[in-house]
Amino acid sequence: MTDAAPPDPQHPGSSRPGPRRPGAHALAALGLAAPGPDPADSSPHAFPDGGRWRTEIPSVEGPEALTEVFKEASRLDVPVHRVSQGSGVWMLTDAEITEMADACAARSVELCLFTGPRGTWDTGGSTRTDSGGAGLRARGHDALAGCVEDALRATELGVKCLLVADEGVLWSLHRLRAHGVLPADTTLKVSALVGPVNPASFAVFERLGADSVNIPSDLSLAHLTEIRRASRAPMDLYIEAPDDLGGYVRMYETAELIRRGSPLYLKFGLSKSPGIYPYGAQLRETALSGARERVRRGRLVLDLLGRHGADGGMSPLGSRLPGPLHRFPLTHDKD
Repeated sequence: MTDAAPPDPQHPGSSRPGPRRPGAHALAALGLAAPGPDPADSSPHAFPDGGRWRTEIPSVEGPEALTEVFKEASRLDVPVHRVSQGSGVWMLTDAEITEMADACAARSVELCLFTGPRGTWDTGGSTRTDSGGAGLRARGHDALAGCVEDALRATELGVKCLLVADEGVLWSLHRLRAHGVLPADTTLKVSALVGPVNPASFAVFERLGADSVNIPSDLSLAHLTEIRRASRAPMDLYIEAPDDLGGYVRMYETAELIRRGSPLYLKFGLSKSPGIYPYGAQLRETALSGARERVRRGRLVLDLLGRHGADGGMSPLGSRLPGPLHRFPLTHDKD
């Protein structure tokens, strides 16, 4: 009688062999084997389609960069669930937004555009001090109004995902969505630049209306497990982070990040690359070469997962909705 196959740590309850850890066999031969993964650390959550991870190409700043992403993704066979832009709705013309929305819709890829004025480009000097002041938050009623205007304009032009960097903007857009001012299938994504760093704050963003939440790319594996005990909202995480987010490269941790953080968007960022926000034609070559290289970085991550037998569990292409999430009640809203 043979022993049953061990549980798959990425798919608790299954009998499929789990993924191979990097260097595991060679290190075991040297007496340096790592302990097996603790099933209690595995996330019990998944996307509503059953997938445990999706992909995102960030910093796609306009139609030309989007074309480069799709060309490179086709050439390298990189599946893309979402592309996101960091400069903002207000930095694109209606024609550019429509072109991007149509191109993404034709490929069943979610397009996410950043909303409105943010403190880093505002007149407030505190964001440029060592303390950072209020950071990317919307300063005053006019900045809040600008973010709402961006959201209305983008969704009218076919954009279904909005990127936000302010709790008040998030709550306002969620309420507008609940009241039918924004389409019901609009998704709201929290920026990496204001991402929560503990389970309670992550859960607050979910309850304010977030459908996916960027967490800082330097959170530990244990931190992901802690967050998953408090919330099932999808996480967004840079597998390779831009320099202004630390420049971390966590490719070899990807399988474990999925196991602990599912449902998880794998974001293929790019370190050692100049910043391009707010984007303009003067940064064209940097933006286009960066778009291509981000896709290539994605191929490297997917190849690594494949070599280690950890590439299962991807959401079907075209999937975008997060499933049921916990929200604060809207009892104080006017009819």
